[in-house]
Formats: sequence, structure tokens, C-alpha cells
Amino acid sequence: MKNKKSLFREIIEIVLVAFILASAIKVFAFELYKIPTGSMRPTLIEGDRIVVIKFIFGPRIPFLRIRLPGLRQPKRGEIIVFISPDDPKKVFIKRLVATGGETVEILSGKLLINGKFIDKPPVFRRIFYYNKGEYGEENKVIHVPEDCYFVLGDNSALSRDSRYWGFVPKKQIIGKAVLICWPPKRVQFIYDR
Repeated sequence: MKNKKSLFREIIEIVLVAFILASAIKVFAFELYKIPTGSMRPTLIEGDRIVVIKFIFGPRIPFLRIRLPGLRQPKRGEIIVFISPDDPKKVFIKRLVATGGETVEILSGKLLINGKFIDKPPVFRRIFYYNKGEYGEENKVIHVPEDCYFVLGDNSALSRDSRYWGFVPKKQIIGKAVLICWPPKRVQFIYDR
């Protein structure tokens, strides 16, 4: 009888430790997300499952409402995952185009940051950006507030992004998308170029 109780207790302990480790990895290290829409085509397509690294920018600890220090700040061109500025129950993925203190303008399908056309990383040369939404109107220069980011979808014609709802506060960033891990024919690293 004693052996059955100790075996049961060991199984419970193993399950509990596994649960704690899995939770810690999800909160601090990385998480998987599924792409629901075509707003990031052709870089990411509907159904892609991606790995998001959290510790680079500092993991958010939702139940404590704090963010731990990260290794660095997000950079222009990176694909980031964040909590929607409109609906805290939704998570979005977009490309970061401008950081706090910079200005953004869309002119003839191209991005101007601080009054200069940007072409680095090279992905910005390939995308035609449409003048849509309150923050993407033609001849409108947008000032990005400190501790905020301006993000756009790669599929500019169909993306709901900063052109419509404004800025992503730093505190709402979850992490950086680094890998498409499913389906097998799409497995690849996600580059910022």
C-alpha cells in the first residue's frame, strides 16, 4: 500500500514540476502563435505557426502587471507581436516601422521617417504602403510618442495597423517573431530584410 501512495505522489510531483516549468517558459522565454489573417502576406500567411521570443525585449508578467528588463529595444524592420491597442484580448503581429520620437509619413507608397525615405532593411523597398486610416492619410506627418511604436502590416492594402488605431505602447509588446515552425513546408527563420 505504501508503494502505491509513494508512486502516486511522485507522479503528482513530476506533473506539478512540468507544469511550473512549462508556465515559466511561456511567460519568460517563448510562445507559439498562429497567424489568423493575411495582413502580413507574403512574409507570414494564414495558418502559419510562429515562435515568438519574449526575453529579447523583456518578458511581460501579466498577473503582476510588470515587465522585466530585456536585452535590447525593438528595431525598425522587426516583426513584433503585441497586445492590440483597441482590444486587450487580441494579439496582433506587425512590422515595426518607427519608434518613439520619430515622425512617419506615407508618400507615393513609400515610408518617410524623420522626413527621409527609408530603404533599410530592404523589405521597405518592396512594400507599397497605402494612405489609409486616420494616421495614414496623405500629406500627414505623424509624431510617434515616446515609449510607443508605429507598426504596419506587410500586406498594406488589407492590414488594420497603426494607420487606423495609432501607436503601440512599449508595455504592450510581447516579443519578436523569429521562426515559422508549422506547416512543415513553410518552416523558416523570419528575417527582418
